[in-house]
Amino acid sequence: MAKNVLITGGTGFVGKHLTDTLIDNGFTVSILSRSARENTSLITYYKWNLMSNYINEDAILQADYIIHLAGEGVVEKKWTKRRKKLILESRLKPIDLIFSILKKNNKILDGFISASGIGIYGAITSPEICTEMTAPANDFLGTTCQEWEQTVDKIGSLGIRTVKIRTAIVLGRNEGFLKKMSPNFKAGFGMILGTGKQYLPWIHIQDLCQIYLKAITDPEMQGAYNACVTDNTTNQTFSKILANLYGYKIWFPKIPSFVLKVVLGEMSEAVLKGQRASSEKIQKTGFQFQFTDLEEALVSCLF
Repeated sequence: MAKNVLITGGTGFVGKHLTDTLIDNGFTVSILSRSARENTSLITYYKWNLMSNYINEDAILQADYIIHLAGEGVVEKKWTKRRKKLILESRLKPIDLIFSILKKNNKILDGFISASGIGIYGAITSPEICTEMTAPANDFLGTTCQEWEQTVDKIGSLGIRTVKIRTAIVLGRNEGFLKKMSPNFKAGFGMILGTGKQYLPWIHIQDLCQIYLKAITDPEMQGAYNACVTDNTTNQTFSKILANLYGYKIWFPKIPSFVLKVVLGEMSEAVLKGQRASSEKIQKTGFQFQFTDLEEALVSCLF
């Protein structure tokens, strides 16, 4: 019988691609949804409502693996006090609910794999290439990711293998980061943000899905793994390549940092600073990236 993978956040950008990858590799998929959806032969939808602390327990009890992707977008809106609380709780609350159901029913999964973020290393720019052993930063992104991962450890305390995928910017066709960036660049209005020297770790959606598949199928994988290409891509590099693919050179001046700070507030740190991260640990598992060249990755997403 095919193994079942339950996904939180399964209807989002990464979730949709991951669902296809899992089905292509012989798994059945269950998805937690806030609205009623029609089941298919390979996908079963279960109701959940975080506001009322409700998850259909059958979704948990019938799962062999759980992948936790759910969470409010980090750069969707300004970081007000209320927004920051929502960003954190939307990541932690599902884990707490799942933990309580697993513990109550003495359910042992084959694995619990959770998203996390490269942001755990903080909104800083330095020559350091961060590894999974690098200490978390004390800023909002760093503490959010740290609490996220610590909550995942509760699942591990039940004797369940846990994996945390620290994800960089994900590149996909008309989705995610490129959905926000490409319209302006395509129209000829591409610009460099701040100094442009901030690093911009990235990963192609196909590689990210394969990392999640690896985390399921490789019982030796446990703990945190950086999901990113280790290169020297900066905001300036990324912007110039993207503009070049659309057939022009950037002619607008750089957007000054102080302007972005006024417009975005504290959230400007997420776009004005960026840190490199090492992919050595995931590669040591035998994983091989399909996309390591930024231009090639962008072409696959845009054309």
